[in-house]
Amino acid sequence: MTEPPEIDPPDGPAPISLVIKDLVIGDGDVATPGARVKVHYLGVDFETGEEFDSSWTRGEPIEFPLTGLIAGWQEGIPGMAVGGRRRLDIPPALAYGESGNHRLAGRTLVFVIDLLAVR
Repeated sequence: MTEPPEIDPPDGPAPISLVIKDLVIGDGDVATPGARVKVHYLGVDFETGEEFDSSWTRGEPIEFPLTGLIAGWQEGIPGMAVGGRRRLDIPPALAYGESGNHRLAGRTLVFVIDLLAVR
C-alpha cells in the first residue's frame, strides 16, 4: 500500500479502551512486542477528524523500536504482519495521558498504520 488512508468519521462515543481493527491482513513477518518496525501512518483526532501527524505528508516512512512509544502503539502493533494496514483507536490513557502539557493530552487518537518491515 502506497496510498495514504482515508479515515472514516467516528461512529459513536470515543472508546475507553484500545480498539484494534485490521483493514488489510498482511502476509509477511509478524511484529512482536519491542520489535523495531518501519511504518507509514496517519494520525487524526477522534472527535474532530483533524490530522495531527502523517508520515505520508512528510513523504517517507519512519522506523523505530516499539519500546518508548505510546502504549496504544506498543499494544496495538504486535501481531500485525508486514503488508498489513491496521486502525488503532487509542484513548488518552494509552496515548499522551488524560491531562498534561502535551498538545494531544486528553484526546482520543486514531491511527492508521501500514506495516512495511519488522527488524
